[in-house]
Amino acid sequence: MTKVAVLSAGSWGTAFSVVLADGGSDVTLWARREEIVEAITTRHENSDYMPGIQLPRTVDATTDPEKAMAGADVVVLSMPSQTLRATLESWRGFVPRGAVLVSLMKGVELGSVKRMSEVIAEAADVPPRQVAVVSGPNLAKEIARREPAASVVACEDEETARRLQRICHTPAFRPYTSTDVVGCEIGGAYKNVVALSVGMAVGLGFGDNTTASVITRGLAETARLAVAQGANPLTLMGLAGLGDLVATCSSPLSRNRTFGERLGSGMTADEIYASTRQVAEGAKSCSSLRDLARRTGVDAPIAEHVDEVVSGTITARDMMAAFVARETKAETD
Repeated sequence: MTKVAVLSAGSWGTAFSVVLADGGSDVTLWARREEIVEAITTRHENSDYMPGIQLPRTVDATTDPEKAMAGADVVVLSMPSQTLRATLESWRGFVPRGAVLVSLMKGVELGSVKRMSEVIAEAADVPPRQVAVVSGPNLAKEIARREPAASVVACEDEETARRLQRICHTPAFRPYTSTDVVGCEIGGAYKNVVALSVGMAVGLGFGDNTTASVITRGLAETARLAVAQGANPLTLMGLAGLGDLVATCSSPLSRNRTFGERLGSGMTADEIYASTRQVAEGAKSCSSLRDLARRTGVDAPIAEHVDEVVSGTITARDMMAAFVARETKAETD
């Protein structure tokens, strides 16, 4: 039986623990709060993030990161992207030698504009071939309810990707492998920003034509940046690109779309942050993705305007007007 540590016990970490346990692994969840650990240990339920979902009995929990990682073959990281580096550096001594580190996070680090796999390799001092990512249309509540879904497990070492594919393949969860880590991570991070803009359109009262237009142009923008970073363009047409984009932009379960809807209705980003403990990664990563696009020389109007709305420089209505007013050109330019 593969031993897996999942850090931390938020919505996606908890849902992926269900996948891993259903696939036959022995899973230990790390949580910050003792009450979550007690609920998982005694009632097999994370009542804060996944109320009503019965967790497999092979899922244990602890507040001690060293205990969670002791003897682990695989360490899964699921925490806010902007806190990853500091947290993992403080835990570096607990990571078992040779363990595969898996990122569930979809963001780009502020300042360094590094992808999460790059941050993990640096903070844990491991080679990139020891780091993998999971990305796709995986809304946490649906995964935890074991509704059928597919995803991509990407690692530059193909055998490592296949190994991870085997441990998270269940009757409800179908993983595909890839060696295109860059494409999977850029697709996963950028779709959150696009979902914010779609949410703003919905919050402003616009309909399906508007949202479909934003989604489509968002995909083109994502692909431009990913390919400029060395990604395979076909990755952006797959589960980690189009698939994740459609799910995140279309579902009311999406934190990023919901955040955008609230911006569109007139709330400020600070007001939204104060009203929820859930993190909308797009609101944190829009600035770093905008910076990455600038450094790469890629035109990124959605990332630019979403960043301005989140920072309070312009309104959601200003953003939508600016999109329409952009210079006309051929679609493939």
